[in-house]
Amino acid sequence: MEKKAVEIIAKSLLFRGLPQEEVGRIAQLAVGKQYEKGQTIFQEGDDGNGFYVIGDGLVKIFKMSMDGKEQILHILGPGEPFGEVPVFSGQRFPANAETLIDSRLLFFPRPAFVTLISDNPSLALNMLAVLAMRLRQFTTQIENLSLKEVPARLAAYLLYLAREQEEKNSVRLSISKGQLASLLGTVPETLSRVFSKMNNQGLIEVDDRHIRFLDRDRLEELAEYGKNGV
Repeated sequence: MEKKAVEIIAKSLLFRGLPQEEVGRIAQLAVGKQYEKGQTIFQEGDDGNGFYVIGDGLVKIFKMSMDGKEQILHILGPGEPFGEVPVFSGQRFPANAETLIDSRLLFFPRPAFVTLISDNPSLALNMLAVLAMRLRQFTTQIENLSLKEVPARLAAYLLYLAREQEEKNSVRLSISKGQLASLLGTVPETLSRVFSKMNNQGLIEVDDRHIRFLDRDRLEELAEYGKNGV
């Protein structure tokens, strides 16, 4: 497991660029954990006793309203860290985490990791960079949810996926359309209607979870300005 942990850590955004010796030290702190699909990793309010890095799998970070409505905040994949805020704050987890598929994670206990950070300024800077990136993502998400209609949110997300998957004119959804609806702050029925309208208007072509862009320029205009009459 230690060899595999080193490979996961070396590729993680959080630890990118660290010397091999430091990666080895970090790997010694890691605790491997296996989770089945749909298994809870932690719940909002649990003690923030450490953070995780995904080796294989998918994890959703989400909040639940008083009436039981789920709002997905992030969908995270291999190499991505989560639950890292309590490492700095020493507070409880501010949201819930659950696996979307069978997943293998690395867990880093807070006390040992805080000691390691104090001896390694480069690692602290990496963590600050990741936290800043998450803050930008939250800012964009709040803007989309509060100021944009569902078609514009969907267009923006599809374009974001294309960048993540390094594709120009197509993407593949790694989550269900129900989970995508939660991520975009809507309901599956509304999302299905928007997909259908965008398909009929020649913006996209939908084949199950594979989506091809038929008119990227108009899709970008929709994402930016909410136009195109969808």
